[in-house]
Amino acid sequence: MTTIAQLLAAPLASFHTEDDAEQASAYCYERGWTDGLPVVAPTIERVERMLSYCQRPLDEPIAKLAPRYGEATPLRIAANAVMAGCRPEYLPIVMAALEAMAEEPFNLYGIQATTHSCAPLIVVNGPIAKELGMNSGHSALGAGNLANATIGRAVRLCLVNIGGAIPGVGDMATYGTPTKFTYCAAENEDANPWEPLHVERGFPRNASTVTVAACEGPHNINDHESKTAEGILKTVAGTVATTGQNNAHHASDPFIVFGPEHAATIAAEGLSKQDIRRYLYANAHIALGRFASENIERRLRSKFPERYLDAGPDTPVTMVQRPEDLNIVVIGGAGKHSAYIPTFGGTRSITRALKRADGAYVRTMNELRRRP
Repeated sequence: MTTIAQLLAAPLASFHTEDDAEQASAYCYERGWTDGLPVVAPTIERVERMLSYCQRPLDEPIAKLAPRYGEATPLRIAANAVMAGCRPEYLPIVMAALEAMAEEPFNLYGIQATTHSCAPLIVVNGPIAKELGMNSGHSALGAGNLANATIGRAVRLCLVNIGGAIPGVGDMATYGTPTKFTYCAAENEDANPWEPLHVERGFPRNASTVTVAACEGPHNINDHESKTAEGILKTVAGTVATTGQNNAHHASDPFIVFGPEHAATIAAEGLSKQDIRRYLYANAHIALGRFASENIERRLRSKFPERYLDAGPDTPVTMVQRPEDLNIVVIGGAGKHSAYIPTFGGTRSITRALKRADGAYVRTMNELRRRP
């Protein structure tokens, strides 16, 4: 039987846990294996521990990651998860996210290689989020939580080291985004007055899921004054309607992230998520004449001729192609803030459930422990 030490045929296999941390981190940085921040050396011992929550064959790829189409084997993913600082029980989330990103509608090649400032957003739902201590409340999309930070970072390191998204080589982002360090949170299901994202997508409430979406950074929606659903949604619509985003001329699915206070105010008036979508579709629009003439001709009219080819300058341009394209989630703590998160455009978000080998939904990470 091939051992992990034999499979880990890389220079880092020579490092041991007692080796100098600065030396190991510098070694990784010099070889382009990091995101610029210090890393944990992926020694044989650490990679073995990381793989304790993986029941799959360690050297068989679970996905091929563009643009290099490198084979993302559990072993390689585990090495990157170690470097990111993950705990072993986080590995199944990282693996599920990478599998989802490899699905064709996600368009990983375009996302990795684009000049656009986007990165994969990871949203975790279900009981696993609480078991792992993930943050869904205050600063969930910011700093301070080990699971959120290291899961997102592990995905990024895999996209660089396996997928080849090296800045200026495979990753051609014009100026990039800080969300390329990490971009991960759990949905605040306890404060969500509607069905959580994974239930909307057909999964049982007690299933644990990972959703990935190719997103820009969140744009804050500040409304401390509105006391009605219409007032809040009018502010949201005004924030969503901008000419420089890709969602206006691609069939894609951006995110509206409601803070719990805004969500509670809206839901108190009996509005469903579909009501919100219909309102924003009808009100988050821009007159065609406000777009640059070249964009009107080369993007809007060429991609949607049935809608804009003979349209006048006052024709409303919606920010999504249909109401159902808007994803609605609840994330965050107290405070009258929400967020709009545009996407890359030519992409669709993907949700995957964590499952055991027998196909049953995972309720606890112990079900994914690797048996001797």
